[in-house]
Amino acid sequence: MTIRFETDGAVAQITIDRPKVHNALDFDTSDELVAAWERFREDEDLWVAILTGAGDRSFCAGADLRGVGDFYKSMTSAQRLRRSETVPGLGGITKNLAIDKPIIAAINGHCLAGGLEIALACDLRIASENASFGLPEVTRGIIPGAGGTQRLPRLIGPERALDLIMTGRRIDAREAERMGIVSRVVAADKLLDEANETARMIASNGPLAVRAAKAAVWRGLDMPLEEGLRTEQLLAEPVRQSEDAQEGPRAFLEKRAPEFKGR
Repeated sequence: MTIRFETDGAVAQITIDRPKVHNALDFDTSDELVAAWERFREDEDLWVAILTGAGDRSFCAGADLRGVGDFYKSMTSAQRLRRSETVPGLGGITKNLAIDKPIIAAINGHCLAGGLEIALACDLRIASENASFGLPEVTRGIIPGAGGTQRLPRLIGPERALDLIMTGRRIDAREAERMGIVSRVVAADKLLDEANETARMIASNGPLAVRAAKAAVWRGLDMPLEEGLRTEQLLAEPVRQSEDAQEGPRAFLEKRAPEFKGR
């Protein structure tokens, strides 16, 4: 098994475990990762996920070109396009596999090509000081094909995104933080502690509210403000009718921690 799936309360930690090849994804590993995401999505007792890579050298270096590249070369353009419309993308979450629960990328070491595209498909990104980032596909005569040309401009703006995409250059963790690719940078030996603390903070909140808030943010980005505000209300209303919405104010008045059930 090249994907490790561990749980601690409501938090799942998913680890890409191929450190000798910089946690690059071959087809077997990608399939295991898809299965891990589906397990996380379907388990109602799991509310937050952390994605990371084994070792301290790499989060993920993207697709393992020795196998994946040859596979795609064996297909026609039409076959590749049809496959892209139905099969989960690289790492599962880049395309055709929706997860409504929050996902945190804990980025250690190299986060390159498809690895960065997987991280961009997460909701939050926390990096270690030794992390590096890049979309070097153009240096290989191709373009980012797992969401990099779409998610990165939405995150940091088109000019900054094109700077990285068209040059293929690599940046360090501090520049990634300044650009807004990651939310914070911590010492390498504190990375998982920071990610787990963030995950626990999220998991302490009402899970229905967290999921609705996530949906409101991501859906609203592609909408005019007025339509986004309406979508926000449509998502908020069912949450207001939940048991958790009754428990939150009651716990506040009783000066105790709320006991959310996801109902």
